[in-house]
Amino acid sequence: MDDLAAKLSRNIAIRRRALGLTQAQVAERLGVDTETLSRFERGKHLPSLVTLERLSSLLHTTASELLSEEQPKPTDDAEAISTWLAALSPRDKEFACSLLKQCCDYLANRSADNAT
Repeated sequence: MDDLAAKLSRNIAIRRRALGLTQAQVAERLGVDTETLSRFERGKHLPSLVTLERLSSLLHTTASELLSEEQPKPTDDAEAISTWLAALSPRDKEFACSLLKQCCDYLANRSADNAT
């Protein structure tokens, strides 16, 4: 069980960071407190299957990938965006990431509002 928790915790943290999300942001969207998500990432607690499925969706991956020994691989979109950002100065990169994050947050909120 410890090996499973270690794989899952590592992959959750890697995926969350790759998406530029804080523990607080993921916890809020998942409907748990930040300490619960921290326990998941430290391997101190395993999520229920329902929570794991919601978490994988939130992190744009599958439960299988989160449980996998191999590191989750970036999507083609993520690789393309990384390539575009690599050509920018650090200041411009920060600006572009900020704009992209704002756009994605806006669209995600708009989609959530339309679903209700």
